[in-house]
Amino acid sequence: MGRIITSITIVNMLEPEHKIRCDALVDTGVSHLVLPSAWRERQGELQELGVIEVVLANQQAIQGVVCAPVKVQLEGFRPTVTEVLFVDMEQNDGEYEPLIGYIILEQSQAAVDMLGHRLVRVKYLDLK
Repeated sequence: MGRIITSITIVNMLEPEHKIRCDALVDTGVSHLVLPSAWRERQGELQELGVIEVVLANQQAIQGVVCAPVKVQLEGFRPTVTEVLFVDMEQNDGEYEPLIGYIILEQSQAAVDMLGHRLVRVKYLDLK
């Protein structure tokens, strides 16, 4: 399966001058927007909602800090206000790889096109 990378902008809703624009990996096995702890200060003061335990793809359990509110916009999709999960990440080739989880995809009305290896707009939200 291919990798889907997309541009994303994350803005602190309490301090809009603090924003990050980066490329992130779409990972439907992840729930939240996941950013490296090293970037937390770049986001300014956010409300800390708590520490949670998460399991990585290699089955290692680590802790992450959930913070909010942030406005998230995937390139080409509508913005949404949500929370972000900061975790200690390893750099890959000298760079961090933020992750876009399924909560952000749903909120942004984005779906994964498996054949085209891209994100596509979902016309309707499911309320069934």
